[in-house]
Amino acid sequence: MSAPNVLVLAGGLSHERDVSLRSGRRVAEALRGAGLEVAVHDVDADLIPALRQVEPSIVWPLLHGASGEDGSVRDILEMMGLPYVGADPRASRCAWSKPVTKTIVAAAGLSTPRFVTLPQSLFRELGAGKVLETVLASLGLPLAVKPSRGGSALGVTVVREAEQLPRAMVDCFAYGDTALIEQAVDGIELAVSVVDTGDGPQALPPVELVTDGPYDYDARYVPGRTEYFTPARLSDEDSARVRAAAVAVHEALGLRHLSRTDLILDRDGVPQFLDLNTAPGMTETSLLPQAATAAGHDLGTLYRAIVENAAAG
Repeated sequence: MSAPNVLVLAGGLSHERDVSLRSGRRVAEALRGAGLEVAVHDVDADLIPALRQVEPSIVWPLLHGASGEDGSVRDILEMMGLPYVGADPRASRCAWSKPVTKTIVAAAGLSTPRFVTLPQSLFRELGAGKVLETVLASLGLPLAVKPSRGGSALGVTVVREAEQLPRAMVDCFAYGDTALIEQAVDGIELAVSVVDTGDGPQALPPVELVTDGPYDYDARYVPGRTEYFTPARLSDEDSARVRAAAVAVHEALGLRHLSRTDLILDRDGVPQFLDLNTAPGMTETSLLPQAATAAGHDLGTLYRAIVENAAAG
């Protein structure tokens, strides 16, 4: 079988466009280094004609934000009969909604912090003050406020004092019309990537994140803001536990090829699921590449194996 001809999709118009472009460049360079023919294309009005002209043997959507992770671009690829890396449209739609993802994960028997999902319209109808009083009385403090969709920690705030909550809601609603408010769990913040090169999903070493403040957008993408420990400073038992949790999340959502689970290992040693990313970042500070390198993988070789597994169906 000849080597796959890969078309990497990067860019788009979401708030995470810059991250997507950086991810696309890094993956394209790695795949070329592994001997594959690779082109990179933005998501724009020329994409469908380009797909018809290039006829790639495999597409790798390295898109973040709505069109890249809500299943819509993958629907287009399905309709055009093009194989691609990553979750199918159904799984993408489930994973794109944080409340849906948490509900599926909880139903699979995994732990996740208590949460509520509240649309902006409800605050207008019932009165913001009364709604927030009810939230505080039910969930207590501290809280994590985040848009129900989206990534890169955009619009996310950890609230430790009641007077911080109204501002957190304003910041959240700048990125979407529905908020997920969950109990903020103390513990070790971890990211566990899962890859499948043909032998089933395997968890890479957990990455531990220690920041000089919240793990927000800048902390994720500005070198120096976050200290990473790869592998995480965990006992063998805790490491096995969080790896198993990430694989269980991957399988519960019906994902393919790769994913990244963000979780907190709480003070009782229980992995608490926070979020799931079906299109993990692949920039120079991203977590999946760090974990793969720590496991001894050559990135180009690993990415090629993922592509070949996806191309084989």
